Amino acid sequence: MDKRVAIIGSGNAFFKDEGIGLYAGKYIKENYQFEPDVVDVVDGGTLGFKLMPLLQEYDEVIIVNSSSDDNEKSYGKISVKTTDEFLDGSLVKKTANEVEIAEMLQICSLTEAMAETTVISIVPEDIIAVEVALSQSMKDNWEKYIYTIMQKIESLDISFSKKEQEFSLEKILDIFANPSIEFNRGF
Repeated sequence: MDKRVAIIGSGNAFFKDEGIGLYAGKYIKENYQFEPDVVDVVDGGTLGFKLMPLLQEYDEVIIVNSSSDDNEKSYGKISVKTTDEFLDGSLVKKTANEVEIAEMLQICSLTEAMAETTVISIVPEDIIAVEVALSQSMKDNWEKYIYTIMQKIESLDISFSKKEQEFSLEKILDIFANPSIEFNRGF
């Protein structure tokens, strides 16, 4: 396989559930290895316009994030969307991160070179509280969220296996809550 693939963990770790894309990216980076070795896991944070080069340098991009929904009963709902599906106009944009991703996908879709992009989102329960944590609905759907991301990777003919030492979700949250040089400030 000659394709280059990026998994971009996107979100803001300071606003509770909005950080879930970052946590998922870090979790995958620490817990899985890929064959062939063509996958880069990137801290997308709240990159905004800095997301553009990533969408142009890779062949396949998987953005993992939270994505708002006006239906209160949909907390934890996971969606997998292509660029066109993500931009179809029905997206509820409640955070700067959601707006920036949509804007970058719109701008890059007008260029000649843009990665095949998939956005894997989970509907957050709490994006208001200022804390590095996840609500119970996010924790309850964590394994399903990771499984959905790994299924997408597998669909690209990339095999993966678990690394020997596991980083738990709790350890990932602790790394983001207590950034250090050892963990490159989180990622």
